[in-house]
Amino acid sequence: MNTSIKPYNFILTKVKFFIKQLNLKLRKNTGRPLAISPEHLISLGIFWKKQNIKTKKSLWQIFDLECCYKTLSVLLNKFAFHVLLIISMIMGENRKHAYIVKHTDSTDIPVCLTKNGKNHKTMKALSSWAHGPKGWYYGLKMSITTDLKGKLLALCFTSGNGDDRKAFMKMNKNLDGVFIADSGYISKDLEREFYIENKRILFAKPRANMKKFATESQNKLYDTRMLIEQHFRNLKEFYLLATSLPRSIDGYIGNYLYSLLAYILG
Repeated sequence: MNTSIKPYNFILTKVKFFIKQLNLKLRKNTGRPLAISPEHLISLGIFWKKQNIKTKKSLWQIFDLECCYKTLSVLLNKFAFHVLLIISMIMGENRKHAYIVKHTDSTDIPVCLTKNGKNHKTMKALSSWAHGPKGWYYGLKMSITTDLKGKLLALCFTSGNGDDRKAFMKMNKNLDGVFIADSGYISKDLEREFYIENKRILFAKPRANMKKFATESQNKLYDTRMLIEQHFRNLKEFYLLATSLPRSIDGYIGNYLYSLLAYILG
């Protein structure tokens, strides 16, 4: 394995740190040893996304791995759960020092081209038809909460036609502060249920055709929503979050988690 690539070694150092902090037991005491060590596997997955490498096969070729391409693919998927543990740890630390102003929003995650949605089988159990900013798509929806500093605080995946307002309550039930959301989160019931005096409040941006009056300070808060939209753009354009290449559910989930962790680590 070619480990002379400096960006990769920097990632490996971070991965080893998180494995130690979480006290993860990644090696089996019995049986045949893995072709690639767990810390290297997770680091390879992060490098794959951080460097915007299109396919796992290209990653396999870059590092001149001794194992076959199929083995690399299977192992990357296998250790995706540990990637989720690292993401959870980072979000937990971020929540301890989160800025008072927070943003929640969702984005569409197509699992295939729209024309192929009717015949798509791999993610059929988790996907659905939904209407997004670019029209109809077949896939999932990812919701996140970040603070004004851009730190990820909460994460949730639902089917494409999932209710954003239900995801909002689930993600943010243990968070406090001033929450800014778009018009898709407008709901008197949600605002009332979420509100805790002197602890948290939701401001959902009024629709253009609504006569609701917004104060100048609220409008300034609404304007900060562009920050969370930048996260979605960066994840899709530079970290290949949305894909149609995986051939298994584990492959899709692994793709999303490696993209997220690569983006969080910066």
